[in-house]
Amino acid sequence: MALNNTYDARPLFQETAVGAGAQLLLLAFLGTAIGMGPAGWLTGLAFALATWAVLNRALRRTRPRSFGPANRVTLGRATLVGGITALVADSFQSSPPVSLFVGLTAVALILDGVDGKVARRTGTSTALGARFDMEVDAFLILVLSVYVSMALGPWVLLIGLMRYGFVAAARVMPWLNGSLPHSMGRKTVAAVQGVVLLAAASGWLPYGVTFALVAAALGSLLWSFGRDVAWLFRTREERTGSRAVLARTVRTSESTGPATTTATTTDDGMAKTELALDDRIEARIAVHETTDRESRAGTTTHTDAVGPAVVPFPLREAELAVR
Repeated sequence: MALNNTYDARPLFQETAVGAGAQLLLLAFLGTAIGMGPAGWLTGLAFALATWAVLNRALRRTRPRSFGPANRVTLGRATLVGGITALVADSFQSSPPVSLFVGLTAVALILDGVDGKVARRTGTSTALGARFDMEVDAFLILVLSVYVSMALGPWVLLIGLMRYGFVAAARVMPWLNGSLPHSMGRKTVAAVQGVVLLAAASGWLPYGVTFALVAAALGSLLWSFGRDVAWLFRTREERTGSRAVLARTVRTSESTGPATTTATTTDDGMAKTELALDDRIEARIAVHETTDRESRAGTTTHTDAVGPAVVPFPLREAELAVR
């Protein structure tokens, strides 16, 4: 009897529908509690609809077998970010209660460290989960920077926009897509952004102290991005040469017949890439673009602009381990 391998995405779409429903319930609560105006309602509804549509599209494309516990945590965090976004939009007419705004934001920032741990402990790390996580993080930082900029000035928007600017620049300059070596400094800078913006948004600190903290956070972000951009620029030719060697290896092997496996090794003898040429793996060469330097240092996602990450799209397999 033939096996039925038909992919059923309905359980996944049910998960996103639950997330959209939770978003509507949160908006209803906020509307009742603070009398949220049309701007807040429309912005919150637009966020809920966009999240539901984009996530469903990603699920159709990646076809995961299950939504996974880590993605449920991220979806819950996205719901909180939708509420925060609605409050910020409404704040152009009337300021939201500080305790409510700070509470939602604090929970969203705390949960940022939970979904990754859940994914690693349950063995459910995926490209979709990593991308979903970074998008939620990046948008939260952008929304917080918008809110804080109303008190400190438009220069604060640089904190939220820097990650998006990096991604846009990478489309014009592909060498920015390279993997970066692990850096605790980068992770520390990333974590600082959300904490500082939350402290600034609370209004509990004197203006001078708030201004200095946010300026220092922006300065550290500029330093971190500048250092990584400089590293990617210095190593661009080395990484480009590595990809070219791999491409020539595959073309040569394919032209001589179906080989089983071709491997390229580093100077220390560790295999860097294995290509099953029987299956004629196509563009996946670019996925395994590592250099001797990257192999020794280890690679990670760039996590500057967000408690977030700023890895240009698409994600590479080597970056999924640091979700």
